[in-house]
Amino acid sequence: MSVSRPLGPTPSQSRFQVDLVAEGSGRAAADESQKPGGEEAKGRFRVNFPGVGPEGGGVSFQNGGDTVLSEGSLHSGGGGGGGSGGHHHYYYDTHTNTYYLRTFGHNTIDAVPRIDHYRHTAAELGEKLIRPSLAELHDELDKVRSCRCLHSSAQDGYANGEEGTPPGEADATYAADSKGIVKFGWIKGVLVRCMLNIWGVMLFIRLSWIVGQAGIGLSVLVILMATVVTTITGLSTSAIATNGFVRGGGAYYLISRSLGPEFGGAIGLIFAFANAVAVAMYVVGFSETVVELLQENNALMLDNVNDIRIIGAITVLVLLGISVAGMEWEAKAQIVLLVILLLAIGDFIIGTFIPMDWKKAKGFFGYKAEIFTENFGPDFRDEQTFFTVFAIFFPAATGILAGANISGDLSDPQSAIPKGTLLAILITTLVYIGIAVSVGACVVRDATGNINSTIITELTNCTTAACKLNYDFSSCQKTQCPYGLLHSFQVMSMVSGFAPLISAGIFSATLSSALASLVSAPKIFQALCKDNIYPGLLTFAKGYGKNNEPLRGYILTFLIALGFILIAELNVIAPIISNFFLASYALINFSVFHASLAKSPGWRPAFKYYNMWVSLVGAILCCIVMFVINWWAALLTYVIVLGLYIYVTYKKPDVNWGSSTQALTYLNALQHSVRLAGVEDHVKNFRPQCLVMTGAPNSRPALVHLVHAFTKNVGLMICGHIHMGPRRQAMKELATDLARYQRWLIRNKMKAFYAPVHAEDLRDGGQYLMQAVGLGRMRPNTLVVGFKKDWKQADMRDVETYINLFHDAFDIQYGVVVIRLKEGLDISHLQGQDSKGPRAPLNLADQRLLDASSQFQKKQGKNTIDVWWLFDDGGLTLLIPYLLTTKKKWKDCKIRVFIGGKINRIDHDRRAMATLLSKFRIDFSDIMVLGDINTKPKKENIAAFEEMVEPFRLHEDDKEQDIAEKMKEDEPWRITDNELELYKTKSYRQIRLNELLKEHSSTANVIVMSLPVARKSAVSSALYMAWLEALSKDLPPILLVRGNHQSVLTFYS
Repeated sequence: MSVSRPLGPTPSQSRFQVDLVAEGSGRAAADESQKPGGEEAKGRFRVNFPGVGPEGGGVSFQNGGDTVLSEGSLHSGGGGGGGSGGHHHYYYDTHTNTYYLRTFGHNTIDAVPRIDHYRHTAAELGEKLIRPSLAELHDELDKVRSCRCLHSSAQDGYANGEEGTPPGEADATYAADSKGIVKFGWIKGVLVRCMLNIWGVMLFIRLSWIVGQAGIGLSVLVILMATVVTTITGLSTSAIATNGFVRGGGAYYLISRSLGPEFGGAIGLIFAFANAVAVAMYVVGFSETVVELLQENNALMLDNVNDIRIIGAITVLVLLGISVAGMEWEAKAQIVLLVILLLAIGDFIIGTFIPMDWKKAKGFFGYKAEIFTENFGPDFRDEQTFFTVFAIFFPAATGILAGANISGDLSDPQSAIPKGTLLAILITTLVYIGIAVSVGACVVRDATGNINSTIITELTNCTTAACKLNYDFSSCQKTQCPYGLLHSFQVMSMVSGFAPLISAGIFSATLSSALASLVSAPKIFQALCKDNIYPGLLTFAKGYGKNNEPLRGYILTFLIALGFILIAELNVIAPIISNFFLASYALINFSVFHASLAKSPGWRPAFKYYNMWVSLVGAILCCIVMFVINWWAALLTYVIVLGLYIYVTYKKPDVNWGSSTQALTYLNALQHSVRLAGVEDHVKNFRPQCLVMTGAPNSRPALVHLVHAFTKNVGLMICGHIHMGPRRQAMKELATDLARYQRWLIRNKMKAFYAPVHAEDLRDGGQYLMQAVGLGRMRPNTLVVGFKKDWKQADMRDVETYINLFHDAFDIQYGVVVIRLKEGLDISHLQGQDSKGPRAPLNLADQRLLDASSQFQKKQGKNTIDVWWLFDDGGLTLLIPYLLTTKKKWKDCKIRVFIGGKINRIDHDRRAMATLLSKFRIDFSDIMVLGDINTKPKKENIAAFEEMVEPFRLHEDDKEQDIAEKMKEDEPWRITDNELELYKTKSYRQIRLNELLKEHSSTANVIVMSLPVARKSAVSSALYMAWLEALSKDLPPILLVRGNHQSVLTFYS
């Protein structure tokens, strides 16, 4: 079956496309978009009917212009219509009554479900299509017409790691490109590779020695233990590989998309390096065998070591040539090597049934019960133990990821990886067990090789199997014998029917493993480099040719392999390589456990035969085996992985793969939030959780940074932004601003949230935010606003709204903090000054504003935070300055406390406050009791205050009563004569406090002072603003604080 590829929309076509896909052959009509109809299709609806043939009935236009599809046209099979049976394209106008697509009997532009709406990219599997947006279905028709346009979708990478291509370009190149691409099925791509990689030199050289040491029983146990680890890993690999489309990159791709870039980046680098060094290891194994043959025939070129280097260098060069020639040639070479390997195994099996007399002296007697019985139990020698033997065998079981490593070159990775990997593990395990049992039942542990060792006279104490078979190898107890399971690595050659085939099998095993590693390393490395996790390696991401071959990666792998071949010290490297492979196995298993634990709805593997706890056991087993193989290599692997993990975490690559780490973070946050919701608040756990009315956070950086200074890692901070104006425009801005400003907060290392809302005015928006923002116990309890500096020039209705925010906050039991900087807070009119290009000179006021906006980002030095705790609001006025001093930038600042008191009780009041502060465990440098707060302020300051409020007075005594009442009703913010007289004392207090503040705190870094409270409906907005103005003008940064009068401090434990 072939699924024809639909053509992508051209700029002149609609972004809507409905394809009714039927199974059938045919190719896309590439010239369709060039037809005149395509040119005239602006704003039109395109419908594709693949495989509509003459039997299909076609499309008829009836019912007054509605499109009527006959039943056959929806279900037509293959066959050829229009010459090739390809796609037929019909264009309809979506917004007139002429041609609508009839979907389920309704006229609609709604799209039916189809796979192309869910694609990430324009890849060879099909193009990315965009379904009609909700606005296009839901908004008024004239608005849809006016705003419809083609949206370009975000492009991801090709399946094989190619650069993303816009859909239009992909369509143009697809037909030509797809002809040269080579894709493998599960047998050629996975099964063959895994079998060749798992069957290594171990099969022919070391397996007989393992049977000699551990015996048949424990050897089978060793093989099964290794198989348990690899099988669990195989199941985990299958689960990840079937949880969505798999691209190139093998183990790196699987781990990075599951656990995120931190683990993925760490394991990708060491796994690619391990594969590159494994090439050297396998090639040296091949070279050693060749040199042994040369030595037997006295044909050495120089000496053993240099001959290994020469042959190794030539071999790896040939393998590079095969790899660079293309995956097709490499696959053919693998098939040839597998045939040789299978012949060698068959040669050994046949040989076991043909015992020869000259072989008996070397310990081979054919299948004998006596030998099986004797060899069944262990006989560890030369300080070997069960675990050392297991450590020697386990690397032979690795190689299960050989198929997954070329995932980008598989036609269907989701199906191929599980089938091929698990079947390869089963077949290779059975062969390993079969050969272990066979060799253990045929060959004795010790043999002299001397034909004269036959027994002529019957021995009295005949206990060994050889003795019972009339051979006396007792001399091997005293001297080292050259033959037998324990002494000769050439047992399989000796047993086989035709010894040269075993040598060919060794060549095949080594070369196939080397070739598989030589192909795997560059593919993994290319995928890693494409993701740009390590920016310096981006040059290796480039691919060449139809298959996007990583030629640069091949050259790098070749150079690494050649370097290690020339070093020829692989005994030290081998355990590290094994541990690198095991680390990746452990993380694959852990990925499945982690994804299952996170309960992400996106974790839906098609492969069902996995279990999260079994995968966790598999991960733990891999870690244990790492230490069993080599403890120092295991520690080194952990250190390298941890180091790379920390590096990638620090660099924070800008990727979002929907990893299980994200899912688990969400799950933990959700569970803890629900748990927290069931816990009653306690004064000891009180935290200032601030709703900061910032607008766009980057327009008031001083406000954001100052609040962040006392909420960071302590309490919640939410930046509220109220969008006013036309609702439609505001809704669009909400979505874009949410992503934009949350990114700004993260980029500036602000531990805060951004919460936009649309409202008719500021007051409504403030109420919405105060009532609805937050979650469970993580809800704001303090409203923070900037001082309205321009209140005297502003529309007084806006001032009324601003003051009503305070009243609303107190009604909802919020605390209120008003922050004032004499230079101002809003720098939105200076935002363009940071852009590139010629910078316009700023006037003095703007320059001061810009400098002031960044003052809280600097270290504050050894200065003071002056706390004017005049009224007891529950302690918030004292808690905020204390929290500031706990932060790094503020830690050198000392707290000075100012309180009101009576002149004749100053010492008493100071001692009482010192006692209270010590009980609260808050350090302070000084306490000042102000006995002259109620002194009348200076005349010039009173005159300045009266001049300030004059424009806002009602002067009702000078007007008729009706006119005055009407004016007060229309302008409720106006100050009445009665009100001004009634609150004269309070007005004077604010003026006097400003004089005292200038006298005592003019050099403080920041002042924290009790906020005066105005009674609702009694104090007008203009008078209240005048109080705040008089109190806070011409001072260092000041925070006017009023808690909600619930205790936030306690001295009880």
